[in-house]
Amino acid sequence: MTTAMVRATWVVTGVQDRHHANVISDGAVVHEDGKIVAVGAFVDMLARYPTAAVTHHARHMLLPGFVNSHHHVGLTPLQLGSPDYALELWFASRMSARDVDMYMDTLYSAFEMVASGITCVQHIHGWIRGTLEHVHGASSAVLRAYQSIGMRASYCYAVREQNRLVYEDDATFCASLPPEIGGPLADNLKQATLSMAEHLQLYTQLRQENQGQSLTRIQLAPANFHWVTDDGLMTLVERAKADQVPLHMHLLETVYQKEYARRRTGTTAVKHLHKLGALGPDMTLGHAVWLTGEDVDIVAHTMTCVCHNCSSNFRLRSGVAPINALAKKGVTIGMGLDEAGINEDRDMLLEMKLALHSHRVPGMDDDDVPTVPQVLRMASEHGARTTAFRGQIGRLEPGMLFDAVAVDFHAATWPFQDADIPPLDALMQRATTRHVDTVYVGGDPIYAQGRFKHIDRDKVLADIAEQLSRPRSADEEKRRALSKAVFPHVKSFYANYLDSEPTRQPHYAPSSKT
Repeated sequence: MTTAMVRATWVVTGVQDRHHANVISDGAVVHEDGKIVAVGAFVDMLARYPTAAVTHHARHMLLPGFVNSHHHVGLTPLQLGSPDYALELWFASRMSARDVDMYMDTLYSAFEMVASGITCVQHIHGWIRGTLEHVHGASSAVLRAYQSIGMRASYCYAVREQNRLVYEDDATFCASLPPEIGGPLADNLKQATLSMAEHLQLYTQLRQENQGQSLTRIQLAPANFHWVTDDGLMTLVERAKADQVPLHMHLLETVYQKEYARRRTGTTAVKHLHKLGALGPDMTLGHAVWLTGEDVDIVAHTMTCVCHNCSSNFRLRSGVAPINALAKKGVTIGMGLDEAGINEDRDMLLEMKLALHSHRVPGMDDDDVPTVPQVLRMASEHGARTTAFRGQIGRLEPGMLFDAVAVDFHAATWPFQDADIPPLDALMQRATTRHVDTVYVGGDPIYAQGRFKHIDRDKVLADIAEQLSRPRSADEEKRRALSKAVFPHVKSFYANYLDSEPTRQPHYAPSSKT
């Protein structure tokens, strides 16, 4: 075994509570074969491991690697021609997206993630047209991309059984359209349809193929409440329990989804899931914007996880998630960049700033708003709990995998930073991606000083540019025309979907329960 040591001005091993992080001044992490064997003051580590090779980050802070707990694609929807519409309209506009090689597409976003300190991603895949064999090929290409660049991925192919475009039966909606639109739309939706048996076959095959892989693992994802039946959801929940893998489910992203749940169940989506027995520590609810106070209580009581997608919620007009209420109840909250962050990239440092500042409600009580340690925990340990690597990443402690990011504190705070501000607070408020110096995954410095160790970024980007410089194919042109034709009908479908337009006042009402 090869023993090595990484030394930094500060080593942040993890978060103690929402007000305190565990920070070691002039600290060091000792690792062997990708795992941490000791952490402490450098002088102590040197005395215990005098022959270990030392990498010294002389003006840096070393933090646990960040976890993007909710991710879908490489090239963003905006890049591929879909503006930031409200979510339900956005689905229709995205039908026009160009076909992109899955391997290169995945690398595109992986470059951005790693460069911002992300070492693990939850990749929630979906909407691949074609047979099970074709979908398996696309899934395999995504997984191969993460293995090639050297970052971890907890992968799932999202299960959709119904209501693929609007919150209504596919055949019913298509039949309501003019035949020259409804027919082609029905054909398009069928191309992206797998049976539940095929979904489970895909999951089983991918899980077997990735058994023993250090970087990629497979989990399950019921795509959203409106996309799955109760029977389908519980089939996935039972399979997840049997295989001891986590689940990730979009839920209550928009007020329209809240209304859909009311129409389908007569209650809230969370109450219905609780009644079914679908909630618990293995389930992560992505977005969870339109929770009621009672919903928050149920999520907390069942120890269900939540993934906060702050940028996406803003960009797609979804609303503001009740993060402060969830945090007060002790809910595990991860952080996801979804399709892209607020700056049209996958910048976790910027996303942490956004989450830190977006929930600063009026008042003077520090316990009412997010703190720097709390947000760091969302982007590391709590995010890790939502993935198939839970319990192995998210902290820099003995026995954990050595996934870490070294950020140049000196450069980030130049020319001055008062010492009254805790170093971690100063770093989170001021650091940007250009200050990310080195990213370690399993002890391997996969990114250092702006360069990727295993992949030629410039070549991949050039290949993408060349591929997309070609004219649209006949199939791409057909989908583009269909998207434009369907769009106004989707908008009309939702025109009277709500009893009244959602109020501009905060929709979250705290429960009277203590």
